[in-house]
Amino acid sequence: MREITMAAAIREALREEMRKDNEIYLLGEDIGAYGGAMGVTGDLFKEFPERVLDTPISECGIMGIAIGGAYSGMKMVPEIMYADFLSVCFDYLLNQVSKNRYMTGMQEGGKDACMVLRTPTGTGLRAAAQHSQCMEQFLIPIPGLKIVAPSTPYDAKGLLKAALRGNDPVVFLEHKMLYYTPGPVPEEDYIIPLGQADVKREGTDVTVIASQQMVNRSLAAAETLAKEGIQIEVVDPRCFNPLDMDTILKSVHKTKRVVLVNEASGTGNAVNEIYVRIMDEAFNELKAAPVKVCGPDTPIPFAPQLEDMWTRDENDIIEGIRKALK
Repeated sequence: MREITMAAAIREALREEMRKDNEIYLLGEDIGAYGGAMGVTGDLFKEFPERVLDTPISECGIMGIAIGGAYSGMKMVPEIMYADFLSVCFDYLLNQVSKNRYMTGMQEGGKDACMVLRTPTGTGLRAAAQHSQCMEQFLIPIPGLKIVAPSTPYDAKGLLKAALRGNDPVVFLEHKMLYYTPGPVPEEDYIIPLGQADVKREGTDVTVIASQQMVNRSLAAAETLAKEGIQIEVVDPRCFNPLDMDTILKSVHKTKRVVLVNEASGTGNAVNEIYVRIMDEAFNELKAAPVKVCGPDTPIPFAPQLEDMWTRDENDIIEGIRKALK
């Protein structure tokens, strides 16, 4: 099977779906002729000059246009240049696109509100505290939003296609350090339903639940520990909402030990909800308390050495696994 990068997989998904559906519109800062700040939209502007729209530097303006288009029946794909900037237009997520379809029915029946918000997230670019955060923990509590966080090119393409074919508001989180990581992606059409977790590696001793960049680091930790005869199962939720607890609990029932890994700061982290639900639904199955491996409760440093210290790595995950095995 061919291998392409995640950036190429996302661009391919957008191109294929835009060819099928004339109501899909992309909009954001520098996504047109420039090809996007991260190069993801590439040459889409040449093929769809009237549907790949450059905007002013205004997150609120981008989201306002996107929400209006969504409620008019179009499928809007706004790009916010960095996930950190979701804070600028947070009202649109908290109070508008997530709720208006339930309150007003802005189309017949109030069924459609398709907006797939794409945004880069996470550390690694040495972009400092205001351009490096993982924001999913702020989005998960919002009823009415779907939250997607792929870790491979295959997942990114399949999940994005599913989001674009749906009728719901989706926040599609793309980790910066995964954009140019290659992986196998079929050439034939496929989708991955939202809310379907994936077991990236099977094991019997500890379940590691990780997302995005931390999936690769968890897999590396599992490879290292396999040399000692410790078999780690790595589960990637792929979506935080809807959350596939069936797959997670099946793994927990098997291994009876859990490590939850996420790049963001530990307090209020996205994995906290998974932690609580495991304790609610599988407490009697556990041989040890779940272990969290998350970032420190500080802003992300700019200096490369300090950012590397801040971000959890393979060794931190191994330490968490050993703690779960005590």
